[in-house]
Amino acid sequence: MMIPCLTHYLTHYLTRQRHDEPPPHRCSPVVTDRIARSAQRAARDMPPRAKPTSRRVFVTVGTTSFDALARAMDDPRVVDALVRKGFTGLTMQIGRGAYRPRRIANARAFDVEIVDYLASIDREIARAALVISHAGAGSVFETLRAGRPLLVVVNETLMDNHQRELAEELEEMKCLRWCVPEGLLRAIEALADDGSAFEFAPYEPGECTIAETLDELLF
Repeated sequence: MMIPCLTHYLTHYLTRQRHDEPPPHRCSPVVTDRIARSAQRAARDMPPRAKPTSRRVFVTVGTTSFDALARAMDDPRVVDALVRKGFTGLTMQIGRGAYRPRRIANARAFDVEIVDYLASIDREIARAALVISHAGAGSVFETLRAGRPLLVVVNETLMDNHQRELAEELEEMKCLRWCVPEGLLRAIEALADDGSAFEFAPYEPGECTIAETLDELLF
């Protein structure tokens, strides 16, 4: 089974659009070729992976909301488990969620920072010893490219949801671990005890086939 990557989502979207109405004009092959080459160049030119600068945890829901994850994190037992695993604090980005964690906000001997949004999550990912993320493809692949241990929390309430499929495929490749909000505490308790989170296989971006996919669907 192929990983549902950007090509997968483009295929899904463009197929639906094609059934509704034909594309208004033919895109230039030069444009699609530039898209493919730009994506390949971005992956190739990614800077070397640096070691995390702390044993902090970064939790992110992306630009949307995921109150179930925020509630699951807002549990003193989760903080206790993270401390036992060697982590020293966490930054939690909750987006436009309605639930704002309070039970862990004043945890002793464990620094907790809760923010709505960040201008860029790159810095937090770079300094994190563990990233706990929603299963959005953008956050997932950004973390994998940065070479950080990643625990993905799947939101199974979403419509037309490919999150579980993506998480299962990447876990099978040993690139990450995943759970649902109800299983977050158990997933954290299963981590290593030295602050390293877990051993994982480096994510190797595959060859970009966006140009070929667009040509097949549009022409």
